[in-house]
Amino acid sequence: MKKNIGDFDKVLRVLIAVIFGIVFYFNLVASEMLTYLLLFLGGILLITSLLDFCPLYFIFRIKTNNKRTEINDK
Repeated sequence: MKKNIGDFDKVLRVLIAVIFGIVFYFNLVASEMLTYLLLFLGGILLITSLLDFCPLYFIFRIKTNNKRTEINDK
C-alpha cells in the first residue's frame, strides 16, 4: 500500500472522526440508526488516517500527499 493521504487530509479526517464520536457519545442525533452510521463512518475515517491510505483515493487515483519520490539532483 502506497501512502495517498497528506497531512492536512489526515488531520481533517481525525477531527471529523472525533466530532462523530462526540455526537455518538452525547446522543446528539435523534435517529439511532444515523448515530451508528456516523460512528461507523468516523471509525473508517480514523482507520484510513492512521494507515495513510484510502482505498477510494486508490481507485480514483487521487493523492493528497505532496511527497516526491524522485531523487533530487545536487
